Amino acid sequence: MMDKKIERSGLQKHFKKGAIVAAVLSVTAVAYGFSQTGSEGRSQKVSKQSITVSTVRQGAFKDALSLRGQVVPKTTVYLDTIAGGQVEERLVEQGEFVQKGQPLVRLSNTNLQLDVMGREAQVTEQLNFLRNTQMNMETNRLNLRRDILEIDLQISHLERRYKQSNSLVSQGVLAKDELSEIKDDLSYYKARKELTLERQKQENSIREVQVAQLEDSAKMLQKNLQFARNNLNNLLVKSPVTGYLSELDVEIGESKSRGARLGQVDIPNEYKLVVRLDEFYLNQVQRDMPVMVQIDNKIVEAGVSKIDSRVQQSQFQIEVDLPTGTDSIKRGQSIEVELMLGGNKQDALLLNRGAFFTSTGGNWAYVFTESGDSAVRRDIRIGKKNQDYFEVLAGLEAGDKVITSSYGSFDKAEHLNVQQ
Repeated sequence: MMDKKIERSGLQKHFKKGAIVAAVLSVTAVAYGFSQTGSEGRSQKVSKQSITVSTVRQGAFKDALSLRGQVVPKTTVYLDTIAGGQVEERLVEQGEFVQKGQPLVRLSNTNLQLDVMGREAQVTEQLNFLRNTQMNMETNRLNLRRDILEIDLQISHLERRYKQSNSLVSQGVLAKDELSEIKDDLSYYKARKELTLERQKQENSIREVQVAQLEDSAKMLQKNLQFARNNLNNLLVKSPVTGYLSELDVEIGESKSRGARLGQVDIPNEYKLVVRLDEFYLNQVQRDMPVMVQIDNKIVEAGVSKIDSRVQQSQFQIEVDLPTGTDSIKRGQSIEVELMLGGNKQDALLLNRGAFFTSTGGNWAYVFTESGDSAVRRDIRIGKKNQDYFEVLAGLEAGDKVITSSYGSFDKAEHLNVQQ
């Protein structure tokens, strides 16, 4: 059987030719696009309504920041428990003005009370033992003095008898043996006196050491007892200073451990401002830098007293001491301040601040061409910034129009075609 040749229809022939032509045109368009990218850079279309345009101008650059600070007490004294216990009584309420030494909270601690009683018993026992020892030593001292007196009396009698007997022996009235006996007794009592005196000296020395040791022991026990009594007294928490009781975190029946925070007392009429700044200014802020503070519709000059360089959420914190004696300042109040960074310039190039800085870091920006229908990427250099403006150091001139809104959706493009 012979194979039959199948002829293509005219429609199929025209379709094949059209596909070939479309493929050629696509390749040509892609090649043209690549050539455009290579010669002029990547382009992107943007709507004029979606961007913010600012004009570079010449003017005075005030190197200052307008900020808001929160009023906090300059000096705060915390209330911590020295001896823990259970809250028995709450004597004042939070926010009251308290005097130094005024009772605030009463705690109870059974173990501490028992400890004090035990220490009192130890001290009493030790003091009784000391008194008994001192009495025994005093008795021994008196007995030794009595023995010495008796010995002296015997020596005196024997010396007198020896003198009388000696003359009687020379006269032949008394035997020599009796005289020798008196002499021996006299020698014995003299030796006994020396021994008694030595014993007295030794016992005095021992007595002094023992009494000193017992007194030191008693003093130590009394100190421990006083310390325990002070802890017992500390169960009544008193205000350490005069001021406002801004916090008091206690409830009746609540147990507080030793060292637990009960609250705080703020010294009145002494305040400071806590101001948070962008980390961009960390190297520019210094201590004693002037700060203009608005109080009672007046501008008061203060200074930076402390810089906390720890950066949290891209911000750091400074403190500004406020003048004393201003009754209108209250804790927690927000106050407008102006931080004077210095280096003001009367003739500078100014560019409005905008979100473009986040993407570029101030190293480049999109600047409109003379035609006004496109913007090109241009290298620039940004210096200091204040609340409203960037100081332009290079890359821009007065009258240039710059896109200052966010570049997040087109920061890879070299050209922007701006459509109405």
